[in-house]
Amino acid sequence: MLAALALSPHLDDAAFSCGGTLARLARRGWQVTVATLFTASMPDPQGFALACQLDKGLGPEVDYMALRRAEDAAACRHLGAAPRHVALPEAPHRGYASAPALFAELRPDDHVRAGLLPQLGDLLAGLAPDLVLAPQGVGGHVDHVQLVLALREAAPARPILWWRDFPYTVRHADPKEPFRAAFATLPEVTVRLTPEDDAAKRAACAAYASQIGFQFGGVAGLDARLAAEESRERFRREGEIPFDL
Repeated sequence: MLAALALSPHLDDAAFSCGGTLARLARRGWQVTVATLFTASMPDPQGFALACQLDKGLGPEVDYMALRRAEDAAACRHLGAAPRHVALPEAPHRGYASAPALFAELRPDDHVRAGLLPQLGDLLAGLAPDLVLAPQGVGGHVDHVQLVLALREAAPARPILWWRDFPYTVRHADPKEPFRAAFATLPEVTVRLTPEDDAAKRAACAAYASQIGFQFGGVAGLDARLAAEESRERFRREGEIPFDL
């Protein structure tokens, strides 16, 4: 059995960006794992970290990340994938104290990559994937950037499909791309989704109910954004892929 490992910064990134491809692989008999790295529950959140759940209508008594992990499990069922949740803290719990800070430069005291690297090593060694899928860091969110840096440092000896981070790809005409030059040297791959792929992706994305209003303005906005993608998911390929997608 072939195995695919999607490395997602947050609990929704993989489904939003390459859910159709993951669903297709699972339907073809692949063992598909979606491993999300920044999923730690943090007790008694304060300041900007607390604001990130209050602005979604969730009170301070709610374990925000537990709720999101449950959404991710539901989303993965639609994709035919197994979820893995790594308990590293999201950026608002690492000193990034505003929305603009999430898309600015990495803080010099942000040492999360020291914890991220061994976690990636464990996932790669334990699952031995034939294919890795990971973000390009489009949009420049610091958690996405840290994951790209860590995976490039880990340099796994297996092919990688680097996905374009949706919906950051469509929020601006020219989105921030901190790794643009590096990825520009890699071949482009476009996966054209079937109606079945599209349906699985849409169901998975909609399972992240706490995020849909914030990210898309509601379910209608999600559907419009997905329709505008015209049943395509775009990647840069690193290494040879000896199988069809």
